[in-house]
Amino acid sequence: MTTVYIISAPSGSGKSTLVNEVLKIVPGLEFSISYTTRPPRGSEKNGREYFFVPREEFEKMIREDEFLEYAEVFGNYYGTARLFLQDAKETGRDLLLDIDVQGAAQIKSKIPDAVSIFVLPPDRNRLEERLRKRGQDAEDVIQRRLATAAREIENYSKYDYILVNDRLEESIEALKSILLAERHRRSGVQRSADDSDMARAEHCRLSNVRERVQPILASFVTTAAPGGR
Repeated sequence: MTTVYIISAPSGSGKSTLVNEVLKIVPGLEFSISYTTRPPRGSEKNGREYFFVPREEFEKMIREDEFLEYAEVFGNYYGTARLFLQDAKETGRDLLLDIDVQGAAQIKSKIPDAVSIFVLPPDRNRLEERLRKRGQDAEDVIQRRLATAAREIENYSKYDYILVNDRLEESIEALKSILLAERHRRSGVQRSADDSDMARAEHCRLSNVRERVQPILASFVTTAAPGGR
């Protein structure tokens, strides 16, 4: 049975790095590359970060019901094609979706047993540092991303797992453990109570991180803005 994993995070939280690293170490995992109508940024390449398509093509795909989820954000479409889920089922692999909170809500409504993971930065200041270090955005864009992050993290309680991306290596191990623990749990195979993956995943479960999340939420004092990908 194919398990669908949803991973969401504010821009600059390190989600892409985590996804790229975990794809190298977790076998049997397929990654869904989103479609978008926005132009490539910097060194982005078609078919690597996104499939960049004309607006007319995207809207044709909408009419033909080719998306599991899609949204229009800041004048551009973003969407997840159904074909990735079909391919994963045919090959017996699990599917990892890198999507925002809007897309996650759509996926959960269609696939209620999808596993959802929200990646949080340690606090607002660290997120701002990371956004500035990337050197990709103008000041107004950085401020918009920070405001968007403040809105997005309010949705954390809708996710099954919360991963605070403070130390990269630890976060990679935590994400790997969540994926493997859910895979083992759904397979029905009995695991020992002291299994490291199960324990590490349980530490990230929503019910166990609420207290840790509160100072992070409090650090985001900017006014929320409409979402972005």
